[in-house]
Amino acid sequence: MEKAKIMVVDDEEGILKSIVGILQDEGYETITARDGREALQTYQQETPDALLLDIWMPDMDGIEALKRLQEIDADSAVVMISGHGTISTAIKAVKLGAFDFIEKPLSMDILLITLEKALEHRKLRQESKRLQRLLKENEKRLQEITFSTPPAAELTKSLPTPPKTFSEPGLRPQHTLKQSMVLYGTGLHSGLKTGMILLPIPADSGILFCNLSEGLIVPGYLDYVRSTEFATSLAKGRTIIRTVEHFMAVLHAYRINNLLIKINEEIPIMDGSALDFCRIIEEAGIEEQMAGYEELVIDRRYQVGEDSPEGKYIYIEPADTFGVRYILSYPPPIGKQEYTFILDGSDSFRREIAPARTFGFLSEAEKLSKMGLAGGGHLHNVVLLDDKGVVNTKLRFPDEFVRHKILDLIGDFYLLNRPIKGMITAHMTGHSENVALLREIRKAMGI
Repeated sequence: MEKAKIMVVDDEEGILKSIVGILQDEGYETITARDGREALQTYQQETPDALLLDIWMPDMDGIEALKRLQEIDADSAVVMISGHGTISTAIKAVKLGAFDFIEKPLSMDILLITLEKALEHRKLRQESKRLQRLLKENEKRLQEITFSTPPAAELTKSLPTPPKTFSEPGLRPQHTLKQSMVLYGTGLHSGLKTGMILLPIPADSGILFCNLSEGLIVPGYLDYVRSTEFATSLAKGRTIIRTVEHFMAVLHAYRINNLLIKINEEIPIMDGSALDFCRIIEEAGIEEQMAGYEELVIDRRYQVGEDSPEGKYIYIEPADTFGVRYILSYPPPIGKQEYTFILDGSDSFRREIAPARTFGFLSEAEKLSKMGLAGGGHLHNVVLLDDKGVVNTKLRFPDEFVRHKILDLIGDFYLLNRPIKGMITAHMTGHSENVALLREIRKAMGI
């Protein structure tokens, strides 16, 4: 099979030769350019299958070259490379049409893997457009049919085979996003400006978080929970992904099974709720995949903690769907709040649960600050209370606090990357108890 033609664009001669040598060893045909203008001219002459494009170049930088390249070929497979990149630069590049972003010094293994994915992505896009053209041509042909049309059997010979739809008894179709998306924000606990790049991935991949600077993957899975103090954080080795619960709740509600999320350590807090995450999923669109998953059906009652009016406890019982009944019991000004939510679709989640924001007490602010946490908690993304009531905003619901606890719980209960059928009752629990119950379920059911 003939290998693809790759253009390498970099003004550093040593890096250029190094990358070209490795690509040629792998069997790729290579062409080179030293700046953006030369790259655009050579691209139109040589029509390469993919580009490795440096950002920091004289005359015309990589970002400007990328913009103009998209006007020439919207299907171009571009991987940006830079030794001085930031999260905002990476996000901008992907937003402009780049497939991915890799930092120098380059890991050649990551480079080759990313290049293969970029080529596959280009191939799929071109095939999709080809099929769309065929469908339009056939639709036009059908509209021109008159009463003298030959028999239907003769007509359908020229039509392409309709796309397959998933149909497996007892299974539901897996989903990913239809397109890549980006989102800016600030980390709640780190206080750093950050963002997210969301990338569709194949079926059976799961929810994967990727540290943007290192390219290391941490699965959004129960086995990788590192900390549940004030948030749910994941880790693999020294790579940590913090505060995943709100985003995981949205993936749970929208039934997204496969997704790659590139970030710098922490999911952005946005306005303290999950609404912005709902919007970006809806904007991207959801794609059904040709593979299925089986819901986890709770077979008996599982519990963590002992029932008592003052204690923390959480249990789950068999049910036909996934639901949460949460009982919150704080001293005034919050008092006792109770809410029951049945997750029967993304619409009700977006309306009833997603808008509920993170909340905290002014008395805890100093403690969190000393722990190096809540550095990104500001007046616009946390509901703050003193002993008299809310001090910085108006509540979106009278019982917004208990709804937010349900949001956290829905997120934590997607750490098996598959929906669960069962009814949860929880009293004053947090991430630690949520994860403990999930582990108890998995152990008992042999998952």
